[in-house]
Amino acid sequence: MARISGVDIPKQKRGVISLTYIFGIGRSRAQSILETAKVDESKKVQEWTDDETARIREAVGSFKIEGELRSEVQLSIKRLMDIGCYRGIRHRTGLPLRGQRTKNNSRTRKGKRKTVANKKKVTK
Repeated sequence: MARISGVDIPKQKRGVISLTYIFGIGRSRAQSILETAKVDESKKVQEWTDDETARIREAVGSFKIEGELRSEVQLSIKRLMDIGCYRGIRHRTGLPLRGQRTKNNSRTRKGKRKTVANKKKVTK
């Protein structure tokens, strides 16, 4: 496996796909990185030369990725929670924050169902 920015990227995949294993790099950014480094997109990672790998590392280094990006995202969420805005409150309570309905769906945000027992009827 090739190592770029502390992430092992798969050798048997094409360069564009393998670069997306790095947090903060999607398909379009991976294409622009390979274009900047002058590496063919269809080339697999195992076919890259040491010189090409070095150029790709240099191109990737110009972006905010991995730990730095994760901490920035966490700080943004913490800021929303601290100022107490609607999105911050939704983050705090673990509910969806972009207007989705919560009556039926949103299981990924709410987690596993918590069953609440019904009240028993009083018999006379």
